[in-house]
Amino acid sequence: METLRLKLHRPARVLNGHPWVFSGEIEPRRRRPENGESAELLDDRNGSLGSGIWSNTSQIAWRRYSRAVRSFDAAFVTWALAAALARRAKGRFRRLVWSEADHLPGLVVDQFDDVLVLQSLTAGAERVQDIASAWLREKLTPREIIFRNDAATRERDGLPRYTRTASGAPPPEPAWFNIEGVDYHLDLANGQKTGFYLDQREQHLHVARLAAGRRVLDAFCNQGGFALQAAKAGAASVLGVDSSEDCIQAAVRNAQHNGLEATTRFQCANMFDWFTENRLPRDTDSRDRSAPPTYPYDLIILDPPPFARDKNAMPGALRGYKELNLRAMKLLTPGGILATYSCSQRVGLEMFLNLLVDAAADARREVRLLEITGQPADHPVLLEFPESHYLKGAILRVE
Repeated sequence: METLRLKLHRPARVLNGHPWVFSGEIEPRRRRPENGESAELLDDRNGSLGSGIWSNTSQIAWRRYSRAVRSFDAAFVTWALAAALARRAKGRFRRLVWSEADHLPGLVVDQFDDVLVLQSLTAGAERVQDIASAWLREKLTPREIIFRNDAATRERDGLPRYTRTASGAPPPEPAWFNIEGVDYHLDLANGQKTGFYLDQREQHLHVARLAAGRRVLDAFCNQGGFALQAAKAGAASVLGVDSSEDCIQAAVRNAQHNGLEATTRFQCANMFDWFTENRLPRDTDSRDRSAPPTYPYDLIILDPPPFARDKNAMPGALRGYKELNLRAMKLLTPGGILATYSCSQRVGLEMFLNLLVDAAADARREVRLLEITGQPADHPVLLEFPESHYLKGAILRVE
């Protein structure tokens, strides 16, 4: 195993347990490991910081998988997989492996009933994906394992993008899956991410418990997760909005299949434009400000995609999150509920709550925090690795 060394007197988060080291934090050397090879990292006093996967092309040059000096081989990978499964409750729809949080940097595995979807996002994960696939097949006996290695992030490690199955057969055709009591028509080989946002399935149910008799807006509705659960729970009406025509078509199909089309409708629109076009009369100078406003919604869900994919996008991302929440607050009836989320890794919980404070102030609404939410237990968070805590949310009462 190659040995690397931190630059002298260079502060690095890895000294406090963070699993990432950037290329500029490591002493240059004549020979560096190949992409995906294991390497031990030493501090400036020759103390070992553990073993990690090396990348010659990514800004994240070293990703720790063990605090001990261990090879990233079949023995380690199968141990890490067994430990990951032991940490999770039994279920038919769940995340089985979550990258660094499960000691397998860049490896993600989701379970959809009898089909597993595996993503290798780093060169190290690519090297061991066949080992992982064979072990998962032996322990879980899935009908198929799909390698969804089509993510753009693979290019950071110089990896090609492709989709194939472990068996070599053509990928399974889109099919119906029942997730938390609602049927979804999922394309696991071509849909977004691994086919469905399993990290929000608990929140779909949780927010639906607040929906009975309410007029609901599901913003960024994707395939209709929040919208359909709200309709099933007895919402008076549900509108789902998303900018993807494919998602809207999928949501309509799902609503019809579940017999929920009577109370649901879906619209393809850019959410920022939609909020501009659906302002209350008193928000525009051309309307009569003396007329009392009619608030159209009692429950609004905001679950946008990540806005801050790099640090340069942060200022715009924060403005975007604030504007969305401000507009949502203005459209809620007094006493209405706002369930709002951010899946941007760079937007921490405190930052997210602060922008909600600013949005409430600008909306001139009194807002009470009912609950702080996060990702489910099968998407574990390492305290020393804040990037693993990417999903955060808040349920608010807007007076």
